[in-house]
Amino acid sequence: MGELLVLLIGLILILIAVGVYFAPSIVAKVRKQTNFNSIFVLNLFLGWSLVGWVVSLVWAVKKEEA
Repeated sequence: MGELLVLLIGLILILIAVGVYFAPSIVAKVRKQTNFNSIFVLNLFLGWSLVGWVVSLVWAVKKEEA
């Protein structure tokens, strides 16, 4: 029973970590950004660095200009 609990907690923590890592992409998708694919690729490849993650998050929440 203890091993199952550890496995479940580990799985939950991994899902939370993936959600936080891809938060800029999720925000861009929810806000229907036209540059979603570019934001996703930036987040995927440079999200591991704090700078890449912050840049993709700022890009995701930036208001689109007409």
